[in-house]
Amino acid sequence: MHSSPLAALCPALAESHTSTPSLLPPLSPARQHGYAQPYLRPKGHSGGGRGLTLSFTLPGDTRSAFIGRTAIAAALGAYGLAPYVWPVTHAASELVAVTARMTPGRELYVSLRHRDDAVRLLVWDQHPQHAETDMAALCEARCRRALWLLAAVVDDWGGEWGTCEASQTQQGRKSWVAMPR
Repeated sequence: MHSSPLAALCPALAESHTSTPSLLPPLSPARQHGYAQPYLRPKGHSGGGRGLTLSFTLPGDTRSAFIGRTAIAAALGAYGLAPYVWPVTHAASELVAVTARMTPGRELYVSLRHRDDAVRLLVWDQHPQHAETDMAALCEARCRRALWLLAAVVDDWGGEWGTCEASQTQQGRKSWVAMPR
């Protein structure tokens, strides 16, 4: 049996899965080239004044990067944060695609916030912790190497990014980006 080109990047998961089932239906030709933007009403205009707050869950599929990028671009535009659209949507695409490859088939949580003149993006996956330190180091190295484009974009825009294990009461890994104004 051959291995899928979209097998898990995590070495421990790659050994246990030889192929990745698709969680999303194929995109129609009309959806591949153009799409309707969702309507988002800025909270700041409705009297709340809290700023951009967006959270959603995506399937653990590489095509979810398109969905995340579209939702984030619409939200940034609705809140008058157009200068952030290019770098933040690129960062979101990279984080969602790589985390979906690290732990295929498991949901991803995405959070976008605008506070204190910075946009903060968080992608939280359900990647299991590795008991073996060698396996954990190899997994971390693969993840960081796969995020080379994210690192370049964030660095070019003067931002910061990183990954860390979720708290002990929660499973997974959190990847984050902070883009200053």
